[in-house]
Amino acid sequence: MQIAIDGPSSAGKSTVAKLVATELNFIYCDTGAMYRAATVLAQQNQLDYGDEEQILALLKQATIKFQPAKTGQLVFLDDQDVTLKIRTPEITNNVSQVSALPKIREELVRQQRSIASGNNIVMDGRDIGTTVLPDAELKVFLIASANERARRRFEENITKGIQTPLAKLQEEIELRDYKDSHRRVSPLTKADDAVEIDSTHLSIEEVTQAIVKLANERK
Repeated sequence: MQIAIDGPSSAGKSTVAKLVATELNFIYCDTGAMYRAATVLAQQNQLDYGDEEQILALLKQATIKFQPAKTGQLVFLDDQDVTLKIRTPEITNNVSQVSALPKIREELVRQQRSIASGNNIVMDGRDIGTTVLPDAELKVFLIASANERARRRFEENITKGIQTPLAKLQEEIELRDYKDSHRRVSPLTKADDAVEIDSTHLSIEEVTQAIVKLANERK
């Protein structure tokens, strides 16, 4: 069974997807982390974030891996733990540009479909239900107000020692929404058969249980 969870930045997709996967004993694939890892590759090699060919060449030689840990899922770029690095403002503010590059999307979609092949999986991102897993048995489009998403990101950053004003975070989130919904390749859109869940006034647990219930109904 394939479960696709899409939605804008900081809507809680990754957190919810991990919990749903744990509850159902499914594999979890964080596609956003994969695009962020590609952005780290560009940064570490001092490439322009629009240099599609060079980033692609590095991406094809690199391995993005996920590893469970007590603190949550770790993200590795080859043997380098980039779990915290992919969440820094530099990467957050440039991942939209990297993820809009057609050849980068093509390569990472190929990797994502390979991970999903033959497995029960929960995958979250921007275009999972529309592009990556168009035949997923359950598609969820998770939304929340920009103000609430900024508040969540602010609290998450504080725990990581990242100091960014709340107003600045909301501005960045709204800009990211615009970039993601207006990009030429696989823009952020709700699949016709997706179930929309507004998490603005819901707890993580309430959203998780709503998705688990939908999944159990479709088994």
